[in-house]
Amino acid sequence: MKEVVAAILVHEGRILIARRKEGDPLAHFWEFPGGKVEPGETKEECLRREMREEFQIEVEVQALFGQSEYCYEHGAIRLWGFWTRWVAGEMCPLVHEEVRWVDARDIKNFVFAPADRPFAEKLATLKPAAFR
Repeated sequence: MKEVVAAILVHEGRILIARRKEGDPLAHFWEFPGGKVEPGETKEECLRREMREEFQIEVEVQALFGQSEYCYEHGAIRLWGFWTRWVAGEMCPLVHEEVRWVDARDIKNFVFAPADRPFAEKLATLKPAAFR
């Protein structure tokens, strides 16, 4: 089972979501950005690296938000979601088809990849104070 991390990146009260590109096994699904943990890398190190590679920003990885497991046709993953804070850099999306900053109450309007769905469902239930 692959270990994968995801950023629950909150900025100005909104959450960053990203849509996978055409040609990806999960093309057009929305996700919380992140990626696979490399050997010898902590989950927090991985998430900081992935956010630099995918968005050219520096983040602070905060508390664990949740964990989800899903068996895709191309392999099983264990997804670790972390509350994340943007600390430096100018956002420059490099690997996704589209990115959006959304209010938690609107998150239910997007079709998420199966492993990300439990995070989206949980976020939709939280009070606005959780995003400050």
